Amino acid sequence: PMLKIKLSPTGKKGRIHYRISVMEAKSKLPSDPVEVLGFYNPHDKKTEIDMERVKYWVSQGAEITPKIKSICKIS
Repeated sequence: PMLKIKLSPTGKKGRIHYRISVMEAKSKLPSDPVEVLGFYNPHDKKTEIDMERVKYWVSQGAEITPKIKSICKIS
């Protein structure tokens, strides 16, 4: 199965925040992630991500979505 590193919404309406997760590419959000790598809170501009695990999943063939690249400044 094709895997992607993408945002999974959590929280309540108006104060939504996101988990940065490894999921199947065609899964509808929210669904069960393979692994949670961190979080992104657009209201507080806080981001936490485990870059070692991101590198691992990319080496395993996972793609990173453009939004994650811009949030985490991954080239």
